Amino acid sequence: MTSRREELASRYFNCTERERAVFEAGIKLGTIYHQFVGTPVAAANVDILERAIEDGVRVQPFVKDVRVSISREALRQKKDEFDYQTLTGNMLNVELTISIDRTTVIAGMDFKPDLRYPLMYVKEIM
Repeated sequence: MTSRREELASRYFNCTERERAVFEAGIKLGTIYHQFVGTPVAAANVDILERAIEDGVRVQPFVKDVRVSISREALRQKKDEFDYQTLTGNMLNVELTISIDRTTVIAGMDFKPDLRYPLMYVKEIM
C-alpha cells in the first residue's frame, strides 16, 4: 500500500525502484555511522546501544529489518574513573533490509581487514 505522501516523494527520484532502494539503504547506513560513532560504550551498555541503534533505524522509511552488533572483542576495561571508550566504525557490524514495492535490498557495514576500513556495501538485491 502506497500512501499519497510516498507517491509525491517518488516524483523527486529520477531513478528506478531498484536504484531508489539502494539509495535508501545507503542513507540508513550513513545515518548509523555518522550518528553513533563517538558514542561512549562499555560492556555494561553495549546491548542497550545495539538495540537503540536498531530501534532508531527501524522507524525510518522502507526499513524492514536491521541487526546491529558491536564487537565485544574491541571493548576494554576502564583504566580509571576518567577513562572511557567510544564507538568506532571498526566495531560495528550491521545488516539492513530495505523494501520498496517489489524490490528488496540487503546492505551491510562491517570492518574489512583487507581494506582496513569499515565498509558499507550492497549484499543482495532481490
